[in-house]
Amino acid sequence: MAGMTQIPTNRRHFLLTSGAAVAGTGAALALPGRRSSSAAPGAGHARTLPRTAPARPAVRRAAPHGVTTLDTAARLVGSSGYRRLTSGPGWPLVVRGELAAASTGRQDRRTPLACFVQFTDLHVVDVQSPLRSEFLRAGSPGSWRAQEALSVAGSVSLVEQANALGGGPHTGRPPAFVMSTGDNIDNHSMVELEWFLTLMSGGRITPNTGDPASFEGVQNSGLPLYWHPDDGLRDQDKKRGLPQIPGYLEAAMRPVTSPGLRMPWFSTPGNHDDLPGGCLTPQDPTLTEYITGARKLFSVPDTDVAAFKKVLDSGDDPKSTVLKDILARNAGRARTVTPDERRRMATPHEYLRAHLNPAFAGAGPVGHGYTDNHLDGDRMYYSFPVAEGVVGISIDTTYRSGHYEGSLGTEQLQWLERTLAAHSSRHYDADGRLVRNAGADDAHILVFSHHHSPSMTRRPDAARADERRHDGEEVIALLSRFPNVVAWINGHSHINRITPHAHPTAARSFWEVNTASHVDYPQHARVIELVDNHDGTLSLFTTLIESAAPHHTDFDDLSAVGLASLYRELSYNAPGLAGMTGAVHEGLAGTAADRNTELLVRRA
Repeated sequence: MAGMTQIPTNRRHFLLTSGAAVAGTGAALALPGRRSSSAAPGAGHARTLPRTAPARPAVRRAAPHGVTTLDTAARLVGSSGYRRLTSGPGWPLVVRGELAAASTGRQDRRTPLACFVQFTDLHVVDVQSPLRSEFLRAGSPGSWRAQEALSVAGSVSLVEQANALGGGPHTGRPPAFVMSTGDNIDNHSMVELEWFLTLMSGGRITPNTGDPASFEGVQNSGLPLYWHPDDGLRDQDKKRGLPQIPGYLEAAMRPVTSPGLRMPWFSTPGNHDDLPGGCLTPQDPTLTEYITGARKLFSVPDTDVAAFKKVLDSGDDPKSTVLKDILARNAGRARTVTPDERRRMATPHEYLRAHLNPAFAGAGPVGHGYTDNHLDGDRMYYSFPVAEGVVGISIDTTYRSGHYEGSLGTEQLQWLERTLAAHSSRHYDADGRLVRNAGADDAHILVFSHHHSPSMTRRPDAARADERRHDGEEVIALLSRFPNVVAWINGHSHINRITPHAHPTAARSFWEVNTASHVDYPQHARVIELVDNHDGTLSLFTTLIESAAPHHTDFDDLSAVGLASLYRELSYNAPGLAGMTGAVHEGLAGTAADRNTELLVRRA
């Protein structure tokens, strides 16, 4: 990819397979504030750089607005070992004119149409779950995250940041809602789903399962394969410079209170929401018993690591046979843990029912996009009003039989086409002929999904064996037939990337906005604003935000805010990243043209 350092393409695979994946103070953590310390895509489409992409350090903004990466962004200090974070300068606004020219004076005549926030890939995780396969780290160090025990505290801080946004930085319009575009949870379990829904809607979360009084995960196992923050074991992460932080695990398990979002929020499913580990067979009897049971594997022979990694990379084990064989063959190596029925896998029906529970309504709407009608067939796709004259369409791109890639079935693709047509006074059929629909309520259309187009394939779905599957190129072709589609907004890749999808007829082009995760570096979400420039174009502004936690981390601070800061800093020091150049870090965060942007598109 021109102009961008290549990221290893298998990073997504080994992150998701481990169960790792693939300044607010409102979060109340019942902790003493201080203690002593002895701390020492995935490949995407080929891209054409913007024809008009000036980086503008001075950004014209509407006030009031909360802190965004236009103001300041985390910056790495040092060049080797464990690298600390500090506050750096904000990132500039980049104007992208591949799909429509940027005319002068548009700043003075534009009208705000919509403002909202995108969360994606939160991966709220039960790190003590027996079904997690952290042992894959023996084959690739990045297969397990040192920071993941803090996912709840880190996500609460992101909720606080969203609440602090008084208005979008370019329109001043308050965000109308948050859309969470999938991988909301990590292990497909009921307890994680409860934590996620409480996080978003408000309430107390105790991020601990199994023994209520002690930690039973890999981080106090005595195995140097994993970071042991509480003790002096010379593990492989401390050798890389990760600190010793006595009290870390106790702090990670203590209750956190989320204020909940002060605005409505909507939910889109990802592969980790539908599948254990994001890729394993759901509701398999062996795996169902194991995830709630009393035995957990902390390590396996290297041959088993290699065998499991091979099928996870290929996706050619839809019944999880290799994993089940590993669990059986290594039963004598498994350690005893406390069983916990709350870890059971969530069926699609239970996932929908939980969203519809009034106890998790928060700021609304009840169901967060889903209604009782969706329980018929356990459908997880819907449309909703974004703002006057703007419609959102949330699609379900997951394979329910067990795979981390995405696709659409024919039934949903046909529903998507009908929904697009219902909000389009004119469009083009598959042969390129103009179709007029005088009865349609013409609207600007935003499409939301978990998977981005490069991660969608035509692989058959064993759970829906009679239905043909459709890949990302087919979705792009469909969306390109509707001139009023403005953007397709998604996640999954854990990388910031914005791609123009140009059509020979310029009025039939749209943007694909792919946003990085909030569990891995760079831990971002986006504020998205749509405006009418009254010159035949629309502008879609994308502005990255970080959590509310300070960039500077104090190892002596085990408050909620301190843990959220540590969550971010540990993610910046992940194996495979810590020793890499700034160019690689930039590749994961995206180039300047993938971060804070003004994306111009012709008005239909």
